[in-house]
Amino acid sequence: MTLYLSIAVIVLIYLVIFQISKASEYVAILKGEEQSRKNNNKINGFLMVGFLIAGLFGVWYCNHILFDKTLLAHDAASVQGEKVDSMLKWTIAITGIVFIITQTLLFWFSYKYQEKENRKVFYFPHSNKLELLWTVVPAIVLTGLVIFGLRNWLYFTGDAPNNAMVVEVTGKQFGWIFRYPGKDGILGKKYYKVIDPASNSLGLVWSDSAELNLKDDPATHDDIVTEQVMYVVKGKPVKLIIGSRDVVHDVGLSQFRLKMDAVPGIPTTMWFTPKYTTEEMKQITKNDNFQYEISCDQMCGNGHYSMKGVIQVVTQEEFDEWMAKQKPYYYAAFPNKDPDNLPLPAIDSISTKPAPIVITTASDKSTIVKK
Repeated sequence: MTLYLSIAVIVLIYLVIFQISKASEYVAILKGEEQSRKNNNKINGFLMVGFLIAGLFGVWYCNHILFDKTLLAHDAASVQGEKVDSMLKWTIAITGIVFIITQTLLFWFSYKYQEKENRKVFYFPHSNKLELLWTVVPAIVLTGLVIFGLRNWLYFTGDAPNNAMVVEVTGKQFGWIFRYPGKDGILGKKYYKVIDPASNSLGLVWSDSAELNLKDDPATHDDIVTEQVMYVVKGKPVKLIIGSRDVVHDVGLSQFRLKMDAVPGIPTTMWFTPKYTTEEMKQITKNDNFQYEISCDQMCGNGHYSMKGVIQVVTQEEFDEWMAKQKPYYYAAFPNKDPDNLPLPAIDSISTKPAPIVITTASDKSTIVKK
């Protein structure tokens, strides 16, 4: 209620000021203060030029002091991201040139063609050539940019190389779940109706269910599941299979220049090849606290701001070492089937009979065996 009241007060104040200014203008004209209006018009013309110069300088200055804080200050961290950076630079260059030209003409014309006693208004109703020029040329340029973008989009979302590692990314309110295929190289089946946030956060099909018409999928038994931190390998393509457990999220990989919606029930995919390890990026950015971030770029609830994950880019050796320490998610739900938890063999089944002792004499090299 307070918000609506504040908006209403602001609107009323604006209307009062507007009406007062219009009334003052009408009174000035009725009193014969035409010359005052012309002087004000001339002042406004000079202010237009001043605003143009100040505005362009402000654009340059902000870019000068803030550019190092943007993502463009460093190269994209993926091979595919280089294409995005190239597309962005072309787009900024073309639109930037057009912006400077049109804004310069707009403010300069406001000054140059201001009202004067000896100047008559030139009536220019229509020009087919100009209409064709400012319609066709922008259409061609924008079509080129769209084609440029679509080509890159189809590249990122197309088939990944055969040697790509596969990681399933699942968004939830408000975090990320990552799943890697086990030794069989296959991601097992999952079903949303068997999701249990405590023991089966992805709904992996671990057992038979006549009611749900499900059969135990052995491919799920060796899948590796982690939360919030995803490990990938430098120089090796990684294919992300993206989904959501609840509402629409968005996988945002700003350093890699990629993003993709995470939609419940509709898997989406994209792939990329990391260029630098996390440690190398710390040196490049001169930031010892640098982390590759996976953010949610889609409003997904009141905890959206905190939905952040980390991507660790490591060497192949480091990844293999990390993977060797991981246990299949299946064992967390069924610890009795974990080989490390199996009971040791009974003691009486182990032979306690001492081994024979063999002694060789130095003189005749005869051998004595003691039992």
